[in-house]
Amino acid sequence: MSEKKQGFFSKIFKKEKPTPIENAPVEEIQKIELQEKQAKKTKTKKPKQKAKSKVKAKPVKKPIDKAEHQDVGPPETTPEWVEEHTPAPTPAPSPKKPKKKSWFNRLSSGLKRSSDNLSNNITSVFTKKKLDQATLDDLEDILIQADLGIDTALTITKALAKDRFDKEISAKDVQIILAQEVEKALTPVAKPLLIEQTNSPFVILMIGVNGSGKTTTIGKLAQKFSDEGKKVMLGAGDTFRAAAIEQLQVWGERTNSLVIKKPTGSDASGLAFDAYKQAIDEKADVLIIDTAGRLQNRSELMDELEKIIRVIKKINQNAPHAILLTLDATTGQNALNQVEIFSKKAGVTGLVMTKLDGTARGGILVAIAKKYALPIHYIGVGEGVEDLEPFEAKDFALLIAGQTE
Repeated sequence: MSEKKQGFFSKIFKKEKPTPIENAPVEEIQKIELQEKQAKKTKTKKPKQKAKSKVKAKPVKKPIDKAEHQDVGPPETTPEWVEEHTPAPTPAPSPKKPKKKSWFNRLSSGLKRSSDNLSNNITSVFTKKKLDQATLDDLEDILIQADLGIDTALTITKALAKDRFDKEISAKDVQIILAQEVEKALTPVAKPLLIEQTNSPFVILMIGVNGSGKTTTIGKLAQKFSDEGKKVMLGAGDTFRAAAIEQLQVWGERTNSLVIKKPTGSDASGLAFDAYKQAIDEKADVLIIDTAGRLQNRSELMDELEKIIRVIKKINQNAPHAILLTLDATTGQNALNQVEIFSKKAGVTGLVMTKLDGTARGGILVAIAKKYALPIHYIGVGEGVEDLEPFEAKDFALLIAGQTE
């Protein structure tokens, strides 16, 4: 009986037990076995609890470390907060907006093709040698080819021959004299367009050939007058082109100007009459009337232009108060013919030269000034409103001659 108990006891504890326990009663042995079983259960539960605590500890520690690495405060609750609010990498500083070019700089860019062409040709002739008749003849050809006109070319060559003949002269010297003579030719015609408030509304009639930039020029002028605080109205007198009417409406919206229009194909003179009447009723300061582009050699179209002017004069004998001819600089010598014909038929009061940035023939403005002496109110060197500005003789002369000051 004692051996059986000892074997049983050894099986449980896997070792020999002290003698006093060997002779213990059965109840004591059962009590010890029960305690051992409970002890085993307790031991098996503890590792599981430790494992769980390690799993829970990982997400808590990870977001805190991440937050500290990002220089932000620790998360209040869960790791998801950290994930959602982790700061993005600091973006590179945005490039500074380029400063807006001054008018002189925009004009310089616009006249670059004209001035480069003229300067390069002058430089090729004048290379620090004495001024002789052959050199003067070459210079005269260069100036005529640059569309400055025969009169201007002769004036400049005479000015050079007077003081510098048979003396050394450089291309720079020629450019300085060129700028001076061009300024002399242009100064008398560089006149701003004055909006006389005594003639309210002041009526401006825009005329010119197809593609000369009439409608765009109207929009730019409307913007300028509106910025000055004037109430502007527009008359969509190019009734032949639906696109012209739509274009004028867009400009009207931009400048907060009321546009008077009629269906495509309507009588242009009737539109001009209605627009003038309404401008009086609306107490507008300025009314600008668009007209269809017409070739100067089409007599029936020029007759229609005369009719528009006659109808306007029925309301006010002094109107239109300004008849502006838009000239496309890219047409070169053809612009001279346009000025002549339109002046005879419509009584042009002033000029607007557009697209000087698209040609090397900007010198044509000098030839027109010399021949017709009409006021030059505005010149344009781009599509933006700021690219149409009042004409300044000195700036133009300096830049066309390749000078900056």
